Amino acid sequence: MPSVWLNISSSPFLLTGFPGLEKVHHLISLPLLVAYISILFGNGTLLFLIKDDHNLHEPMYYFLAMLAATDLGVTLTTMPTVLGVLWLNHREIGHGACFSQAYFIHTLSIVESGVLLAMAYDRFIAIRNPLRYTTILTNTRVIKIGIAVLMRAGLSIMPTIIRLHWFPYCRSHVLSHAFCLHQDVIKLACADITFNRLYPVVVIFAMVLLDFLIIFFSYVLILKTVMGIASTDDRAKALNTCFSHICCILVFYVTVDGLTFIHRFGKHIPHVVHITMSYIYFLFPPFMNPVIYSIKTKQIQNSLLRLFSRPCSRT
Repeated sequence: MPSVWLNISSSPFLLTGFPGLEKVHHLISLPLLVAYISILFGNGTLLFLIKDDHNLHEPMYYFLAMLAATDLGVTLTTMPTVLGVLWLNHREIGHGACFSQAYFIHTLSIVESGVLLAMAYDRFIAIRNPLRYTTILTNTRVIKIGIAVLMRAGLSIMPTIIRLHWFPYCRSHVLSHAFCLHQDVIKLACADITFNRLYPVVVIFAMVLLDFLIIFFSYVLILKTVMGIASTDDRAKALNTCFSHICCILVFYVTVDGLTFIHRFGKHIPHVVHITMSYIYFLFPPFMNPVIYSIKTKQIQNSLLRLFSRPCSRT
């Protein structure tokens, strides 16, 4: 009996695409592939522009580069297993690979929230204290903020992922998505998972919710400052510098709330809706962030124009 239990516990997990729609997985994969390529191209272009254009060597764009790198990380973490399941029906994933994927997925979600908070701090300093903006947000301080955001996320997620290695898995090894999520894996564990159920809730409230509240109050103070500016044009210019960031905040937190609402109250909703919502959560913000900044930020537009005009000038 122990040997049978050991074999069951060590057997690989099975990823799941869209249950009941296996025959059209290849068709479903096409829009996902387009989304993945768009995310890679959009965020990769942003990173290249910020590195290449000296006009974008400012704290605001360094934080934007962190956001783009985070979005690329999320995409590159989920893309291989998703396309493997939909294209090749390659469903098996080892425990170590699964836990590593879950760690990076959840860590990068916390990182994204932290980067949005850092970007709010950047806008707060730029508008509330513009004369000291460059002395407060030096390159060294920006780097320290980036490292702090990354360490906060990585260390906060680590306790739950480490415990996954200790659990025996004697139930069904079928996961409900084409990528590994902590909440999926613990359902298959034959052990006391109380800590793994409660700790993520604490992390979400202590970090993601707190980040949102700090961002909200920072914009209350920003709005108060902007309303005190005498010139209408100056008010509009100040608010315009925040518009892209506000759009990214809404895209991120609305998708987070939507996914949370579906999982919490959508028990009678078809499972395919849950799966679709998870793809929206992982794909929509990384897809929209570079689009928003390319449309609404004049410096990014000018940098793009300079980039595409280079071959013409050489000829």
